[in-house]
Amino acid sequence: MRKTINIGERIIGDNQETFVTFEAGPTHNGFKSALELVNWAAKSSADAIKFQILDPERLVQDKKQIFSYSILKEGSNESLEKKSEPLFDILKRRTLKKEEWVEIKKYADKKNILFFATAAFFDEIDFLCELGCHSIKIASADLNHYPLLEYAAKTGLTIQIDTGMSTIGEIENAIKIINKFKNDKIIIHHCPSGYPARLESIDLNMITTLRNLFKYPIAFSDHSPGLSMDIAAIALGANLIEKTITEDRYYKSVEHIFSLEISETNYFVKRVKEMQTALGKTNRILSKDELNKRKSIRRSIFMKKGSKKGNKISNCKVEFRRPGYGMGPENYDKIKDFFLNKDFDEDKILDWKDIDFK
Repeated sequence: MRKTINIGERIIGDNQETFVTFEAGPTHNGFKSALELVNWAAKSSADAIKFQILDPERLVQDKKQIFSYSILKEGSNESLEKKSEPLFDILKRRTLKKEEWVEIKKYADKKNILFFATAAFFDEIDFLCELGCHSIKIASADLNHYPLLEYAAKTGLTIQIDTGMSTIGEIENAIKIINKFKNDKIIIHHCPSGYPARLESIDLNMITTLRNLFKYPIAFSDHSPGLSMDIAAIALGANLIEKTITEDRYYKSVEHIFSLEISETNYFVKRVKEMQTALGKTNRILSKDELNKRKSIRRSIFMKKGSKKGNKISNCKVEFRRPGYGMGPENYDKIKDFFLNKDFDEDKILDWKDIDFK
């Protein structure tokens, strides 16, 4: 039995609406920018906005470690150029003060959109709890950070785990760590690596694998441009979609290149919701309207030529014609050895009441 998981009042799992999270952690450009991204996420009717509570001073030992990524050339949607800079500098741009995070969380509450974040240290988890977050995200790089997983599990909050570049065994171990502390509220993210991810590395079929192996809701953290991969992920059973948003796709920093611009967020959510609706039910239950509508295109048994009362039906000239308001052709073998209980003119429809079953 597959589990459903709550984040706030929203339920994530099979037979639920796809949960849409907009990721703004790597793409905000400061406090005002973060507020603007919250505003646009809420306007688009997304379910949540996500950030990253990171302290690069503690997280990165080698301040000169170089990180390379692609950016869009100005004025082009396809031409790329490589950019390299210290990872420390990239993470430093994402750093906000505690009081600014407090205000961002308050603003998200005011806008009626859920707020959660990735945490990398124990005190950051404590801070998210103080803020009243309903979920904590653990980065794929920390999937083997068992002390951090244990600390997060003890909060009792829903734990979302990224699994990019992790083995199935490592995912299993991480889940065991969380379960050990009586926390069964887990969402597993399939998160392809790359900025942006290469098509051959997206591996959408992993969503099916994760669904088959684990009972928890499966999410897709998208690192590709547009929405085609997200639609495909939903079709494969993803319960949550995480998509990065930006004020400007041409901003010269990591992850902007494949992000949605804020003007595209509303369209994205609408298409995701449409896909969810189109997937429909997993079993075929026809409505009264559908049952009535199909009669107009199905067939009934008609008398091709007139026939007398007492004639055996197999001796009558019949034809199968639309509409299907009478006896369907699937019943012909059941009635062919019985007899008419009244005279029939040609082109008249045959019904059960017209047959002598004695």
